Amino acid sequence: MESFWALTRTSAHSPAADASPLSFPPSLCPCPLGQHNDSTMHFRTLLLTSVMLPWMLSSAAKDKHMRKPKKEAVGVQQHAGLQDGEPAGPRADELPTCLLCVCLSGSVYCEDVSPEMSSVPALPRETEHLYARFNQIRRIRNQDFADTATLKRIDLTGNLISEIDEAAFSGLPLLEELSLAENRLTKVPALPAKLLSFNANSNQLTTPGLKNAGFQKLRMLSYLYLGNNQLTAVPQLPESLHVVHLHNNRIWTVTDQTFCRGNSSRYIRSNMEEVRLDGNPVALSLHPDSFVCLPALPIGRYN
Repeated sequence: MESFWALTRTSAHSPAADASPLSFPPSLCPCPLGQHNDSTMHFRTLLLTSVMLPWMLSSAAKDKHMRKPKKEAVGVQQHAGLQDGEPAGPRADELPTCLLCVCLSGSVYCEDVSPEMSSVPALPRETEHLYARFNQIRRIRNQDFADTATLKRIDLTGNLISEIDEAAFSGLPLLEELSLAENRLTKVPALPAKLLSFNANSNQLTTPGLKNAGFQKLRMLSYLYLGNNQLTAVPQLPESLHVVHLHNNRIWTVTDQTFCRGNSSRYIRSNMEEVRLDGNPVALSLHPDSFVCLPALPIGRYN
């Protein structure tokens, strides 16, 4: 508004204003000659007021309107900041199992779950097969399978399991296949009596750590995989075995009692189809009497 009045005063007192076409010539002015200049100034003031004032108000309103989106943008940025500060989504153990995993005809598939799964999920009671590979599971507790006695197959390959409670598998009378490969185990707990296949390849198992597993008592065990561990001796094996893998361990010796019965030349271990001892320091050629009962020589180093 100050610029408006400055413009009015300038227009009223400038010589150019006196020469403006808006001035009345003295001969046409309806007032006395002495009042000519005052009438001209009043007329200009009225004209400028009627033209400039609406224009200035319109410009001010337009400027306010143009600034409004900037204010809204700040609001959006603040809202986004609040969203960034909000807690992350629910953890895996807070979600229903069949929403986090795929449940289909007695099988539960929880492979490479996101958000990461750090414990065994609660399973439907009728579950027979659990596939929970490539997650972040660190421990198996006694209660994890307490309510799922129908389980026949458990695959926990590729987790971070370093601890298993001693009775974790004791309540699974129907369990036939168990895979704990590619974890961080140093020992194995007691295993179910009807187990057919046990895979613990690529762990950190030691010979004392297999004491409680009781492989010799598993009368139905057919497939045993213990490769890529830290075993220093071959564990006691059941007669039922068809395949045993002990490659890439630290086994340095075998005896005539390891696979055979040293005091019986007639004993044949007819079920045994494959024995892997490659990648161990033992020189198999130094123990010829240790394999006379086997249908085929073990795979390993003989030089």
